[in-house]
Amino acid sequence: MAATRSRAIEIIQDESLTFNQQVIELYHLGENTDHSIVYCDDYYQAKENGAICDLNEGNMPFRPRYFCPDYDLLFKKGCEFLDLKAPTDLLEAINVLEVFYAHTPTVGTFPVYIGDLDVLLNPFVEKEDPAFAKKCLRLFLQFIDRVFPDSFVHANLGPQDTITGRMILELTEEMQLAVPNLTIKYDPNITSDEFALLGVKCMLKTAKPSFANHKMFVQEWGDKYAIASCYNGLQVGGGAYTLSRLRLHECALEAKSIDDFLDNVVEKYCNIQFDYMDKRVKFMVEQSSFFKSNFMVKEGFVKQENFIGLFGLVGLAECVNHLMGIEDNTKGFGLNNEATELGIRIMDRIDEIVKAHKAPYHEHFNNAYRLHAQVGIDTDGGEDSPGTRIPIGAEPNMLQQLEVNEKFHKYFPTGTGDIFRFEETYEKTPGAILPIIKGSLANGLRYFSGYLENSDVVRVTGYLVKKSEIEKLRQGKQSLNGATVLGKGADEGAHQLSRRLQTQADNA
Repeated sequence: MAATRSRAIEIIQDESLTFNQQVIELYHLGENTDHSIVYCDDYYQAKENGAICDLNEGNMPFRPRYFCPDYDLLFKKGCEFLDLKAPTDLLEAINVLEVFYAHTPTVGTFPVYIGDLDVLLNPFVEKEDPAFAKKCLRLFLQFIDRVFPDSFVHANLGPQDTITGRMILELTEEMQLAVPNLTIKYDPNITSDEFALLGVKCMLKTAKPSFANHKMFVQEWGDKYAIASCYNGLQVGGGAYTLSRLRLHECALEAKSIDDFLDNVVEKYCNIQFDYMDKRVKFMVEQSSFFKSNFMVKEGFVKQENFIGLFGLVGLAECVNHLMGIEDNTKGFGLNNEATELGIRIMDRIDEIVKAHKAPYHEHFNNAYRLHAQVGIDTDGGEDSPGTRIPIGAEPNMLQQLEVNEKFHKYFPTGTGDIFRFEETYEKTPGAILPIIKGSLANGLRYFSGYLENSDVVRVTGYLVKKSEIEKLRQGKQSLNGATVLGKGADEGAHQLSRRLQTQADNA
């Protein structure tokens, strides 16, 4: 208890934290005092040596990690518990969403999926004077940024070209907000080039939207899917029970050889992570009151059978390079065919193990967890690159990097992606980027993100922060966006903002 009290005092005395950030830290501190769930002995050792990371989910899983409510249902029937009627005009639609967001539970206390905003709001926007509609949307976006200041709050657009989608892109570029995160569900057979180019221009200036491979996600999830949090693919009307991750480089340190890693070590650590995830899922469904009494479940906005466990991993590149004895990252994974092929063998093995494990309460998903290429956290340092990315500082040019990405994105229906930092000349030629996005998605890329080198809003690993806000933290000042501290740590520990600068000459 002394350590808990000491940490509580640190939190309440930290002048760099806002009041809400202190409340969240104290809430997590309290949650972690519980130890009702007892995991296998190997789990505690794996956590201690860094091979498995629980991403600070908390010891008491009284609610799922991520929620993707069915906002279409909300607009059709309203919400009895919140005394909300189905909206009839734009002002009512925005008000219904704002109230509903405030009651959406999640691991970070903010909603991680706020809907396919253009699809939801376009019927109402089309009935209004354009200037009035745009003013309403401006205030709505400002509300989200100020009331839910967390870069894991995520909205979707597309794949159709709509007036509302265009307005949101225009306002996003104009307002320079880090929240909400934004993704275009992109399908060149549905999405107009004009709308896609607006997205590219906005992406360069504000690090959003990213481009999701709509065809790929529909094949895996059906039409009702959401991109939430960083880039997480999930089922609308459901979400994620839990997300933990293997740190593959730390796992590899135990292996005596490549064959030992593939035959023994990988399965050992997968089984340890299964034990952790299985027990958390069972606790949520069988002991927590959430699926029994929460209004979202009772009124059908989410259903337990639509939730899934995300089996995360990081550090494939460092894992491969260690197993092959490669010390220079520029000669390893992603730049060395033999190393990249070993990466494929490792992913094939992990994919096989995960699909063979019978996950509890996953009947809707073939009784299995789904793989997630986790983006990394601020304390990772340079030991584990996000998911299956090539380490920063070793990246080849963008086209070569995309060829590597295309080999690995197929494994991760619950999310993966890479980020490209463009030189300023691309601001005048955004049309040069769209064919690259089209081609890479056609070749199996799942998710594409980028930003200009001189932008204030930047994408760190999957979330967005402002460089100006990071500088505030360095001066001991407060930042409204709770993710800024993560961005600061990721930049200082893993140089996540120093990724290769993509030049037109390199990518011609």
